[in-house]
Amino acid sequence: METSIPSDIKTRFLILSDTHGHELPGECSQHHADVVIHCGDLTDSSYLTEFRTTIQHLQKLDAPLKLVIPGNHDFTLDTPTFQQKVKASGLDHSEDDRRLVRQVYGDYEEVRIKLFTDDLQQRSGIVLLDEGIHVFILANGARLTVYASPGTPSLGGDWGFQYHPDTGHDFQFDGRSNQIDVVVTHGPPRGIMDYTSRDTHSRGRRAGCPDLFKAIARARPRMHCFGHIHEGWGAMLAHWRETRNSPRDQDPDGLGTQNEPSHFTAIDYGRSTVISKLAQLVEPGKQEEAAAPAVMATSHCSEDPAPLRPRDQTLFVNAAVQGCSAEVPVHPLWRVDLELPRAVPHG
Repeated sequence: METSIPSDIKTRFLILSDTHGHELPGECSQHHADVVIHCGDLTDSSYLTEFRTTIQHLQKLDAPLKLVIPGNHDFTLDTPTFQQKVKASGLDHSEDDRRLVRQVYGDYEEVRIKLFTDDLQQRSGIVLLDEGIHVFILANGARLTVYASPGTPSLGGDWGFQYHPDTGHDFQFDGRSNQIDVVVTHGPPRGIMDYTSRDTHSRGRRAGCPDLFKAIARARPRMHCFGHIHEGWGAMLAHWRETRNSPRDQDPDGLGTQNEPSHFTAIDYGRSTVISKLAQLVEPGKQEEAAAPAVMATSHCSEDPAPLRPRDQTLFVNAAVQGCSAEVPVHPLWRVDLELPRAVPHG
């Protein structure tokens, strides 16, 4: 009697962001995952020492593949911005100044070339992703298609990988030529766990990118993970609204004609589920040290109570680790179980 082979494979992700060079709770290394994802801000000031510390912490995590993107604080990985900051600081005039810059930040491209090397990838599974689509065949036999982007909107900051909101950014994926399983960005899409509260000038405002939300709404990946807005930590299983109302409203690939989708129009909040958010981490009467676990787990596989339905749902995860309050100084990492398509064997 033949045993059927499932077309999808249960895959475990350990997701974190915004560690800013700080140490992770020791418990994190006890969780095995198929893939670790770090959504940027590996450092606080882009120091070489901070990059090395973060790499050491990533090496301790138990996973064969660890995908990393930069954040705005990791500006030395954005060479034009790094060069501009050095020039603006007047530290490019003398050899002594240039030597000082190299000691603290490294030379241009040094972090990318010397720290995130092929050898590091082979020994520790750490892969620094450039913007674009990447395909991986995982050790568990699944195929993972990722779109990565470090870009975040900014009104006038001089940090890395930033663009002006009025200019926007072209997130070059739509789910038509490639079905994207996971989108990894540093910042959130507009309307999804993107409320700011710490900075007086932006208190209570949404900081997510509208262009990013439009791309996500069209591609509808299984998961979109990010950070950047620390107070937005949390996860939501979002249910997309039906947009294919009539043949006239459809485009050739059947995705609908949502030319300007927003979180108001594209997501059915009545059928969506908030898994956790920052306000739920601290229960009244709890001690601070017991307020939050090191890792928060959620699973959405076919045998689970809330299985993720590809194309109908997307799991959004804000995984910012650095806390923004005395009550919760460190946010939990996210451990997520999803099913991915089985890789087609060769030969």
